[in-house]
Amino acid sequence: MGRAYAGVLGYLAAAVTLTRGVIASGGVEGTVLSAVTAMAIFAVIGFVLGSIAQTTVDGAVRQRLEAQFEANQSPMAS
Repeated sequence: MGRAYAGVLGYLAAAVTLTRGVIASGGVEGTVLSAVTAMAIFAVIGFVLGSIAQTTVDGAVRQRLEAQFEANQSPMAS
């Protein structure tokens, strides 16, 4: 999930920065450099957030499965 978030946020940041440069009639070199920088920064942020989300989802699913497993095992023991 981290890689997916990194890709989405990175490309989105680059697209927004490039669009802003085109609208503001900015120079090509400065606009591309800003887009690459924004893409790198937001890709890192997306990777961190995606990794946190994956860990959270995995923990929640694990807890639910363990609770169901324990609920299924307790009537058999009685």
